[in-house]
Amino acid sequence: MLAVVLVGGFGTRLRPLTYDIPKPMLPVGHRPMIVSLVDRLTAGGVTDVVLALGFKPEPFAAAFPDGRHGDVRVHYAVEPEPLDTGGAIAFAAREVGVDDTFVVANGDIICDVAVASLVEAHRRLGADATLHLTPVDDPSAFGVVELDGAGTVRRFVEKPAPGETDSNLINAGTYVFEPSVLDLVPEGARCSVEREVFPSLVDGARLAAVATDDYWIDAGRPELYLQANLDLFTPGRRAPAGAHDTTAIAPNAVVATDAVVRGSVVADGAIVERGATVESSLLLPGAHVAPDADVRDSVVAGRVGQGSTVRDSVIGVTHRTPDRSVVVGERLPRTAPS
Repeated sequence: MLAVVLVGGFGTRLRPLTYDIPKPMLPVGHRPMIVSLVDRLTAGGVTDVVLALGFKPEPFAAAFPDGRHGDVRVHYAVEPEPLDTGGAIAFAAREVGVDDTFVVANGDIICDVAVASLVEAHRRLGADATLHLTPVDDPSAFGVVELDGAGTVRRFVEKPAPGETDSNLINAGTYVFEPSVLDLVPEGARCSVEREVFPSLVDGARLAAVATDDYWIDAGRPELYLQANLDLFTPGRRAPAGAHDTTAIAPNAVVATDAVVRGSVVADGAIVERGATVESSLLLPGAHVAPDADVRDSVVAGRVGQGSTVRDSVIGVTHRTPDRSVVVGERLPRTAPS
């Protein structure tokens, strides 16, 4: 079975981290998101993965240098121009000549849905496409999906007001498609799967959905990307299957004996110097926390200066906070390095 994975976006919500690296290549639990996703697809019976690429395709080729990941073949479909989600799916599927049921997954979603079970449900429901749905506490911030009793999608309700719908189910970013869905996307056209393809399928009662209450998080925003990492290593927090199997402080991280690291993830190659405190934060490869600095609730890829305080911030790989500075609620640098 083939899977198309959407990894071609610019990652604007995760800037400045994505100035230098595509979002799905960022690590969660010391592994790039895309590697963990391919593993999950493999466990669901996928034999071929097509990466729908646009922005910075080179790191993905480097991650799978032989065009394989274990027993799975990895293919690359680089868009000639941004085609939006529907156009990207169709372009990638056509590039490899898809002619059977296939899976689609967003590259920045971390979840535990069983792909094989989703495919089985899709075939049982007999739809052209089947969505994976997940429940949320506050549906007013999302596009909600309403189902009938047979599992067919009745309608989408965007950011519903109180009382507008009794559904709390949202699109969770994993789909099963029949090749016929591609007929809804003109070749080479820019097309949104959410705004154009899915509504067209709803009109013909050809879109089904399956809801599960597995672990699920959209790691495309800094606070949620941080949460996804902390969930893996924090006892008592809901986490994906297999969490807590590795240490939060990677073996090749350097942490001074008198530094304090609490409830944080420290990647290989990160440095925490003497007297520093790191709490509820993520230090990415190459991050450097200088002596007596204090970092909390933040993601750091660059350098935090000596005696500096960083709170609720994202420090990109090229940025260095001045010594004894205070940074609160910032994303630095604010623009891409020239």
